[in-house]
Amino acid sequence: MTRWVAFAALTVVVLTVVLFSARASTRVVADLTDESSAPSGEHFSSTALLANVAGSHALFAAVLIAGIWLTDVPVSSLGIDGEISGLTAAVVGLTVGLALAGMNLALGAVIDADPSAALRGLLAPDSAGGWFVLVAVVLPIIAGFEELLFRAVLIGAFSTGFDLSPWLLAVVSSVAFAAGHGAQGRVGVAATGVFGFLLAAVFVVTGSLLASVVAHYAVNAIEFVVVEGLGYDPFGAE
Repeated sequence: MTRWVAFAALTVVVLTVVLFSARASTRVVADLTDESSAPSGEHFSSTALLANVAGSHALFAAVLIAGIWLTDVPVSSLGIDGEISGLTAAVVGLTVGLALAGMNLALGAVIDADPSAALRGLLAPDSAGGWFVLVAVVLPIIAGFEELLFRAVLIGAFSTGFDLSPWLLAVVSSVAFAAGHGAQGRVGVAATGVFGFLLAAVFVVTGSLLASVVAHYAVNAIEFVVVEGLGYDPFGAE
């Protein structure tokens, strides 16, 4: 029998820690991108930052997965055995991810702003090996954990366990998702909230965690590769 209350309590704890960590990260990003306030001689490599991001996300994911197992949450509620699965889910996710990435780049060009620039610039590797780690390890971990928490758990599991509307939970989870991206500024938070709701819609409609993970990963990977890797500037920066 699933212990929904215990699982919900654990989820709230994880979410609270994630949001507090995100708030602390916002201050760190601000300090690192403000040369006038950076301590003399202080240097943070992209490798160290990537290791920190990947490690923290992997730890949070491990705690959630342990909670899922210990409280006997059915995997079907998490979209692991959804209406579509396997290659079909991956293709749907990739298609949606390509569309969202294109929309995001186009919107950035229209409003002449790139809210993710500061954070993305700090994380962008400076070597081929670093790019491999980013694309093959770090970004999948980020997409996997965030989709597990904000879509699979906050929407899928909670709608099943507490008989709540998945669309209502999609709104709530998208607000929480946006709050966790304060390092991108107000415009970035708003854009992330919309992005989160679109990913939530993918999850609700397809019932597939894999589809939302692939879509999320595709957007992040395309932005890094196109803007930081290839040097394409759709945002009109000087």
